[in-house]
Formats: sequence, C-alpha cells, structure tokens
Amino acid sequence: MQARRLAVLLAACSALAASPLQAETLREALAKAYLTNPSLEASRAEQRATDEEVPIQRASGLPNVSVVGNHIEFIKVSPNSFTAPERRLQVGPDLNVPLYSGGATRNAIKAAKRRVAAGQAGLRGTESSIFAQVVAAYMDVMRTESLVALSENQVEVLTINLEATRDRFEIGELTRTDIAQSESRLALALSDLQNARANLIGARETYIQLVGNAPSNLEAPPPLPGMPDTVGNAVVFALENNPDLIAAKERAKAAGYDSEVAGAGRLPTIGAFGNYDYTDYFGTLGGPFANGDPNDPNAVGFFQSERTANVGVQITIPIFQGGLPAARQRQAFARETAALENVVATERLVINNTRAAYAAWQASNAVIESSQAAVAAAELSLEGVKAENSIGNRSILDVLNAEQELLSARAQLVTAQRNAYVSGFALLANMGQAEARNLNLDTGGVLYDPQVNYRRVRGQLFDWQRDPEPEASTVTTVDIPAPDASIARDSESPVNPESPETD
Repeated sequence: MQARRLAVLLAACSALAASPLQAETLREALAKAYLTNPSLEASRAEQRATDEEVPIQRASGLPNVSVVGNHIEFIKVSPNSFTAPERRLQVGPDLNVPLYSGGATRNAIKAAKRRVAAGQAGLRGTESSIFAQVVAAYMDVMRTESLVALSENQVEVLTINLEATRDRFEIGELTRTDIAQSESRLALALSDLQNARANLIGARETYIQLVGNAPSNLEAPPPLPGMPDTVGNAVVFALENNPDLIAAKERAKAAGYDSEVAGAGRLPTIGAFGNYDYTDYFGTLGGPFANGDPNDPNAVGFFQSERTANVGVQITIPIFQGGLPAARQRQAFARETAALENVVATERLVINNTRAAYAAWQASNAVIESSQAAVAAAELSLEGVKAENSIGNRSILDVLNAEQELLSARAQLVTAQRNAYVSGFALLANMGQAEARNLNLDTGGVLYDPQVNYRRVRGQLFDWQRDPEPEASTVTTVDIPAPDASIARDSESPVNPESPETD
C-alpha cells in the first residue's frame, strides 16, 4: 500500500515537472489590483471630484464679469407716453466684486480644504482595505488548493486502504465490518473533496474579482514587514497613522468651518459693482418733432442711441430672515457634534480592530507551532498504528482514525498559516502601513498621488478649462474563463510562508 501511494505521488510530481507553470507572487497580485481594481479607481475619481470643492468655494469670493444684452419690441405702449420707442437694443458688461461676506467665503474654502485632506486619507484607507482583501483572497486560494490536494490524497489513501481491506477479507484476516468502515470513510472523504473543490472555485472567483486575472501557480508570500513587538505599540502607531481616523478628524474640522459659514448669514455683506451699457432705439424714440419738422430750430429732439456707465458700492444688512440663519447654524452645530462623536467612534473602532488583529495574529502563530507538532505526532502515530495493524494488534478502524487525525492536523496547519498572514496584514492595515508606498510595490511607474490633481485644479480660473471625456480605465472580467478546481502544482504540503511573524 505504501509503495502504491509513493508511486502515485511520484507520478504527480513527474507530470508537474513536465509542464512547468509561470508563478505569480503576492506582490504582483497587489500591483495588479493597485492598477486595475475598479473600486480603487472609482475612489480616486471621487477624490478628484472632492478636489474641485476648493475652486468652487473660492469662486464665490472672486470678481464676476458678465455681458448682458436684450432686444425688446414694444408691441403696445402707453398712450400717455410721448417718447415711448417701438424697439430697443441694450447691451453692456457688468462687474460685481464681493468685498465682505461675513467670513462665509473664507471659512467655506477652509472647510473644502479639510474635506480634501479627509478624502485623501480616506483614499489611503480604501487602498489598504482592497489590499487586505487581495491578501485574503490570495491566501484563500493557496489554502483551498492545499486542502483540495490533502482531500485528493486522502481519497487515494482510503481507496488503496479499501482495496487492501477487501484483499485481507478474501483471505479471512478481516470481516465485512472492516470493509464497511473503510467504505464509510472513503465516502466521507469523497464528499469532503467535493466541498473543498467548491471552496477552491469560490476562492479563485474572488481572486479574479479583486485582481482582474485568474490565479496561476501562486508562490508563498513574503514575510510581513514592520510587525509590532507589543499590542501597545501597535495601538499607539494605529492612533497616529490609521487613515480612517485621520479622515474622521479632518471631517470634524471641516464641520467646524461649516458652522462658521452658517453663522455668517446674520452679518452684512458688501460688494462693489460697475456696468457700462449701450442702448439703441433704432430711431423709434419719440420727441417734440417726432411727427413734425426736424429742421424747426425751436424743436427739441432725443438721441436715438446712448452710452451710460456707473459704479457703486452696495451693502446689505440682514434685519429679519424668519429665523433662517439661526436654524442653519443650529443644524451646522449638530453636524459638527456628530462629526466629533464620529472621531471618538472611529478611534474606538481602530483600537478594537488593532487589538483584535494582533490577538488573532499571535494566536494563529501559536496554532502554527502546535499544528506542526500535531502533524509530526500524527505521522508517527499513523506509522505505528499501521505497523501494529499488520501484526493484528490494531483494527482497521484504528488505522482509519489515525489517517483522519493526520488529515485534520494538516488541514489545521494550512488554515493557521493562512489566518496568521491575513490577520498580520490586517494589523498592518489598521496601523496605516499596508499601502503601496509601504509595501514597495513595482507598479511600472510612479505611484498615484492625489496631491497632483489637487495642485492642478485649486488655482484654476479659466471658465473654459475642460478635462477629457469620462471613461472607465479598468477592464471587465467577463472574458476570463470560469475557474475549475484543478490543482496546477503539488499542493499536498501545507502553505508555508517564509515567516509570517517577522520582517
């Protein structure tokens, strides 16, 4: 039986060596997600929209120039008006210059800048979240591949075991009960294999969704960088660098400026204005000689076209607005309070997630050590039980139980290695250390910097400046074939990252 098992494994390894596959690394998967994940691209576009709030708010405090023109046909005029024209053309530029708005414009600009900062921090958080999902998907594919390989190997072992049990039954060494026990374990192993294959397909589908391509011969992930020594250090670092907490603080500051904007509704506003108008009555403006002799020296006429200009200063002092300014400020205060409370809530969440991730990471590392010991002990136990069974001191059920214990220990080891890496990366994400700049990803170019677009648009004054037409930059996965549960490499051995614990 051992010889047949060894022959099967050697044949599998030979087939693998005959058809090598291109390996894919975790860094490559993260780089692809960084460049092609539609959720991340959408967040970047949303941030570019947030950037525009600064020039939008600044525009309300800048001079406004417009040209107003109109042409009027007077269909019916008052019979008491002796100079009413039949038609009129009027055109001219108007200039309005805001001088004082009670601080509304200034504070609105400050609030917009704070929201830009909050959006940039939120974009970092989105990037970390997507990377954490990619890491989990990557490790899930590796784990489920290993579990499928273990299940396939278990089916092979139990099939050989069943054949040997039947052979020994034929010569009278065993009973039909032994055969039934072997058949039962094989049937359970086959059902477990089907479940493992279904889980593998699901893991590969999730990988395709996040990365944009099917996983192919994934390599063991590299060590996690910069892991904290203690949970206290992790929490301190997270409170200083967590992007979600930074975003919440910036939104609270923006809400404070919004309260100042709302309060400015009670204050006077001052503005300067100027205009220049050209008016043409097309010779239809009436006068004392409209129907008389234009050569009469005693007649007084009117110019049929004219040019006028004026400048001035206007002050508006609110007296009564039906309680509108007070309502707006109360509303702004309530929203500012909500934003401040959200800072505390986010801080609590960051502390909770960081401590939980650290505990899960530490626990998974401990499970790895115990599982490795369990695998070694189960392998020795299985060898001993088989040897004792060969001389009649152990039953077939004992052998089956030993096989099951070894399978469980190996599956637990694979799962613990996956959990340790995923929880460790989640810990880095909570600490604000799971972004492309921290992981030194090779994206084939400069990393995306949201400040570039902000600096580009914040001082734009030209009304006709226009960006390219919107279009999606990422691609669909509809053309990627549906994954199956085939194993592209020998995955019998558990997933073994170089070291999930330290850099």
